[in-house]
Amino acid sequence: MLLPACQLAGREFLFWGCFVAPQLMNMWISGVLLALLLFWAVGAYNRLIRLRSAALQAFGALDAHWQRWIALLAQYAASRIEATEDDASAGGAADTQAALDAAAAQFAASLAVARARPLDGDAAATLSAAAQVLDTAWQSLAHEAARAGEGVAPPALAPWIHQREQLALHAGEARRLFNEAVGQYNHAIGQFPANLLAWLFGMKKGRAL
Repeated sequence: MLLPACQLAGREFLFWGCFVAPQLMNMWISGVLLALLLFWAVGAYNRLIRLRSAALQAFGALDAHWQRWIALLAQYAASRIEATEDDASAGGAADTQAALDAAAAQFAASLAVARARPLDGDAAATLSAAAQVLDTAWQSLAHEAARAGEGVAPPALAPWIHQREQLALHAGEARRLFNEAVGQYNHAIGQFPANLLAWLFGMKKGRAL
Protein backbone atom coordinates (compact mmCIF):
# COMPACT_ATOMS: atom_id res chain seq x y z
CA MET A 1 0.00 0.00 0.00
CA LEU A 2 2.93 2.35 0.60
CA LEU A 3 4.31 2.12 -2.92
CA PRO A 4 1.11 3.20 -4.74
CA ALA A 5 0.78 6.12 -2.31
CA CYS A 6 4.32 7.25 -3.10
CA GLN A 7 3.65 6.94 -6.80
CA LEU A 8 0.50 9.05 -6.44
CA ALA A 9 2.37 11.69 -4.50
CA GLY A 10 5.05 11.75 -7.16
CA ARG A 11 2.49 12.26 -9.88
CA GLU A 12 0.96 15.20 -7.95
CA PHE A 13 4.36 16.77 -7.47
CA LEU A 14 5.11 16.28 -11.17
CA PHE A 15 1.81 17.92 -12.07
CA TRP A 16 2.61 20.82 -9.77
CA GLY A 17 6.07 21.27 -11.18
CA CYS A 18 5.08 20.97 -14.82
CA PHE A 19 1.82 22.91 -14.93
CA VAL A 20 0.99 24.93 -11.82
CA ALA A 21 4.42 26.39 -11.01
CA PRO A 22 5.05 27.83 -14.52
CA GLN A 23 1.63 29.46 -14.49
CA LEU A 24 2.32 31.07 -11.14
CA MET A 25 5.70 32.24 -12.43
CA ASN A 26 4.09 33.78 -15.50
CA MET A 27 1.54 35.53 -13.34
CA TRP A 28 4.29 36.86 -11.10
CA ILE A 29 6.30 38.14 -14.07
CA SER A 30 3.18 39.73 -15.55
CA GLY A 31 2.44 41.43 -12.24
CA VAL A 32 5.97 42.80 -12.01
CA LEU A 33 5.83 44.09 -15.58
CA LEU A 34 2.43 45.67 -14.96
CA ALA A 35 3.73 47.36 -11.82
CA LEU A 36 6.76 48.69 -13.71
CA LEU A 37 4.52 49.96 -16.49
CA LEU A 38 2.25 51.70 -14.01
CA PHE A 39 5.26 53.21 -12.23
CA TRP A 40 6.63 54.51 -15.54
CA ALA A 41 3.24 55.91 -16.61
CA VAL A 42 2.84 57.83 -13.35
CA GLY A 43 6.37 59.21 -13.63
CA ALA A 44 5.95 60.21 -17.28
CA TYR A 45 2.58 61.85 -16.57
CA ASN A 46 4.01 63.80 -13.65
CA ARG A 47 6.89 64.99 -15.83
CA LEU A 48 4.50 66.22 -18.52
CA ILE A 49 2.41 67.99 -15.91
CA ARG A 50 5.51 69.58 -14.40
CA LEU A 51 6.73 70.85 -17.78
CA ARG A 52 3.28 72.11 -18.67
CA SER A 53 3.02 73.95 -15.35
CA ALA A 54 6.44 75.52 -15.95
CA ALA A 55 5.25 76.83 -19.32
CA LEU A 56 2.07 78.23 -17.76
CA GLN A 57 4.04 79.96 -15.02
CA ALA A 58 6.41 81.42 -17.61
CA PHE A 59 3.45 82.82 -19.50
CA GLY A 60 2.14 84.33 -16.27
CA ALA A 61 5.39 86.28 -15.88
CA LEU A 62 5.22 87.45 -19.49
CA ASP A 63 1.57 88.37 -19.08
CA ALA A 64 2.44 90.63 -16.14
CA HIS A 65 4.99 92.57 -18.21
CA TRP A 66 2.62 92.91 -21.13
CA GLN A 67 -0.15 94.16 -18.87
CA ARG A 68 2.22 96.87 -17.67
CA TRP A 69 2.80 97.79 -21.31
CA ILE A 70 -0.95 98.10 -21.84
CA ALA A 71 -1.24 100.24 -18.71
CA LEU A 72 1.59 102.47 -19.92
CA LEU A 73 -0.17 102.95 -23.25
CA ALA A 74 -3.38 103.89 -21.43
CA GLN A 75 -1.47 106.47 -19.38
CA TYR A 76 0.12 107.86 -22.52
CA ALA A 77 -3.27 108.10 -24.23
CA ALA A 78 -4.62 110.00 -21.23
CA SER A 79 -1.71 112.42 -21.39
CA ARG A 80 -2.43 112.96 -25.08
CA ILE A 81 -6.00 113.98 -24.29
CA GLU A 82 -4.72 116.63 -21.91
CA ALA A 83 -2.23 117.97 -24.46
CA THR A 84 -3.18 120.80 -26.79
CA GLU A 85 -3.95 119.92 -30.39
CA ASP A 86 -1.30 122.22 -31.82
CA ASP A 87 1.51 120.99 -29.53
CA ALA A 88 3.93 119.07 -31.77
CA SER A 89 5.69 117.59 -28.74
CA ALA A 90 2.53 115.90 -27.57
CA GLY A 91 3.19 112.72 -29.49
CA GLY A 92 2.81 112.87 -33.25
CA ALA A 93 -0.03 113.03 -35.73
CA ALA A 94 -3.58 112.01 -34.94
CA ASP A 95 -3.59 109.13 -37.41
CA THR A 96 -0.58 107.46 -35.80
CA GLN A 97 -2.17 107.89 -32.37
CA ALA A 98 -5.40 106.32 -33.63
CA ALA A 99 -3.44 103.40 -35.09
CA LEU A 100 -1.66 102.95 -31.75
CA ASP A 101 -4.94 102.98 -29.84
CA ALA A 102 -6.45 100.38 -32.17
CA ALA A 103 -3.35 98.18 -31.96
CA ALA A 104 -3.33 98.43 -28.15
CA ALA A 105 -7.00 97.42 -27.98
CA GLN A 106 -6.40 94.44 -30.26
CA PHE A 107 -3.35 93.40 -28.28
CA ALA A 108 -5.25 93.61 -24.97
CA ALA A 109 -8.05 91.45 -26.39
CA SER A 110 -5.60 88.88 -27.76
CA LEU A 111 -3.75 88.79 -24.46
CA ALA A 112 -6.99 88.12 -22.59
CA VAL A 113 -7.74 85.15 -24.86
CA ALA A 114 -4.22 83.77 -24.53
CA ARG A 115 -4.35 84.19 -20.77
CA ALA A 116 -7.18 81.66 -20.67
CA ARG A 117 -5.36 79.27 -23.05
CA PRO A 118 -1.62 80.02 -22.91
CA LEU A 119 -0.61 76.87 -24.82
CA ASP A 120 -3.30 77.09 -27.48
CA GLY A 121 -1.68 77.43 -30.90
CA ASP A 122 -4.28 79.72 -32.44
CA ALA A 123 -4.39 82.01 -29.41
CA ALA A 124 -0.60 82.23 -29.33
CA ALA A 125 -0.40 83.00 -33.06
CA THR A 126 -2.99 85.77 -32.73
CA LEU A 127 -1.21 87.23 -29.71
CA SER A 128 2.17 87.15 -31.44
CA ALA A 129 0.76 88.95 -34.47
CA ALA A 130 -0.99 91.53 -32.26
CA ALA A 131 2.25 92.19 -30.36
CA GLN A 132 4.07 92.80 -33.65
CA VAL A 133 1.38 95.20 -34.85
CA LEU A 134 1.50 97.09 -31.55
CA ASP A 135 5.29 97.41 -31.66
CA THR A 136 5.06 98.70 -35.23
CA ALA A 137 2.39 101.24 -34.26
CA TRP A 138 4.50 102.49 -31.36
CA GLN A 139 7.59 102.81 -33.53
CA SER A 140 5.57 104.70 -36.13
CA LEU A 141 4.36 107.14 -33.51
CA ALA A 142 7.89 107.67 -32.18
CA HIS A 143 9.25 108.20 -35.70
CA GLU A 144 6.46 110.63 -36.54
CA ALA A 145 7.17 112.59 -33.37
CA ALA A 146 10.89 112.61 -34.14
CA ARG A 147 10.23 113.81 -37.70
CA ALA A 148 8.08 116.64 -36.39
CA GLY A 149 10.87 117.50 -33.96
CA GLU A 150 13.52 117.56 -36.69
CA GLY A 151 14.94 114.13 -35.91
CA VAL A 152 14.80 114.37 -32.12
CA ALA A 153 12.05 112.90 -29.95
CA PRO A 154 10.17 115.72 -28.21
CA PRO A 155 10.75 116.10 -24.46
CA ALA A 156 7.14 115.19 -23.70
CA LEU A 157 7.56 111.81 -25.40
CA ALA A 158 11.05 110.95 -24.12
CA PRO A 159 9.91 109.60 -20.69
CA TRP A 160 7.40 107.33 -22.39
CA ILE A 161 10.03 106.00 -24.76
CA HIS A 162 12.34 105.30 -21.83
CA GLN A 163 9.65 103.44 -19.90
CA ARG A 164 8.76 101.47 -23.02
CA GLU A 165 12.38 100.44 -23.51
CA GLN A 166 12.60 99.20 -19.92
CA LEU A 167 9.37 97.24 -20.26
CA ALA A 168 10.48 95.77 -23.58
CA LEU A 169 13.73 94.61 -22.01
CA HIS A 170 12.00 92.72 -19.21
CA ALA A 171 9.22 91.43 -21.45
CA GLY A 172 11.77 90.18 -23.96
CA GLU A 173 13.50 88.09 -21.31
CA ALA A 174 10.17 86.74 -20.04
CA ARG A 175 9.20 85.90 -23.60
CA ARG A 176 12.45 84.01 -24.12
CA LEU A 177 11.89 81.99 -20.95
CA PHE A 178 8.34 81.18 -22.02
CA ASN A 179 9.49 80.00 -25.43
CA GLU A 180 12.14 77.80 -23.81
CA ALA A 181 9.55 76.28 -21.48
CA VAL A 182 7.21 75.61 -24.39
CA GLY A 183 10.05 74.00 -26.33
CA GLN A 184 10.87 71.65 -23.46
CA TYR A 185 7.21 70.75 -23.06
CA ASN A 186 6.78 70.12 -26.77
CA HIS A 187 9.92 67.98 -26.87
CA ALA A 188 8.68 65.82 -24.00
CA ILE A 189 5.17 65.51 -25.37
CA GLY A 190 6.48 64.42 -28.77
CA GLN A 191 8.61 61.54 -27.49
CA PHE A 192 7.47 57.95 -27.61
CA PRO A 193 5.86 56.52 -25.55
CA ALA A 194 5.09 59.73 -23.62
CA ASN A 195 3.10 60.91 -26.63
CA LEU A 196 0.65 58.08 -25.95
CA LEU A 197 -0.05 59.53 -22.50
CA ALA A 198 -0.37 63.00 -24.03
CA TRP A 199 -2.94 61.68 -26.48
CA LEU A 200 -4.76 59.81 -23.74
CA PHE A 201 -5.06 62.88 -21.50
CA GLY A 202 -5.65 65.39 -24.31
CA MET A 203 -2.33 67.21 -24.00
CA LYS A 204 -1.32 69.15 -27.10
CA LYS A 205 1.84 70.94 -28.11
CA GLY A 206 2.07 74.64 -27.36
CA ARG A 207 3.28 77.43 -29.62
CA ALA A 208 6.14 79.78 -28.99
CA LEU A 209 5.56 83.52 -29.16
